[in-house]
Amino acid sequence: MLIVFEGGEGAGKTSAMHALAATMDNPLLTREPGGTEEGLKLRALLLASDSPVWDPVAELLLMTAARVQHVNRVIRPALEAGRIVLCDRFIGSTLAYQGAGRGLDEAFILSLHRQAVGGLMPDLTILLDIDPRVGLARSARRLDAARSDEGKFEALDLAFHDRVRAAFLAQRLGKTIVVDASETQAEVQSAVRRAQSHLVI
Repeated sequence: MLIVFEGGEGAGKTSAMHALAATMDNPLLTREPGGTEEGLKLRALLLASDSPVWDPVAELLLMTAARVQHVNRVIRPALEAGRIVLCDRFIGSTLAYQGAGRGLDEAFILSLHRQAVGGLMPDLTILLDIDPRVGLARSARRLDAARSDEGKFEALDLAFHDRVRAAFLAQRLGKTIVVDASETQAEVQSAVRRAQSHLVI
């Protein structure tokens, strides 16, 4: 079973993912872009504040290249072994960021996804929804505390992040649970744990 956590910057996906993982027996936790050595190198190229300014199609292809390595080497083998996979971002983020955000055609993105990874889709998506103005402020504090340079998307204007949020809320990629990420961390984590009632494990 593949469970994906989606949402804009500062929504608290990683914390929520770990909260759900604590209720499960030996789940695999992973993220995109990343999850493999190659994916981590591409992550640096895509997310670092001083990384190149990619053409939107080039950015999509790099994200997809990271996903191919991730799915083929990590996610699919774990699923075939009967494990539950919890993933921070997947195709929903591509549709929101490179699609609505960058202006690429949704049909093109989905076609590429089908050809690249066989159209693998989540069994459940947990969407942590938050006003970008709140999320970006949270993300800025997190990046500063971690001394992280992964601020490429945080630096984009509010109009971009508003398009991303609207796209997430409009998506219909199977079973989706929307969680209000503006609540306290304890309330968000409680809502995420209740998501188990939607699963047949």
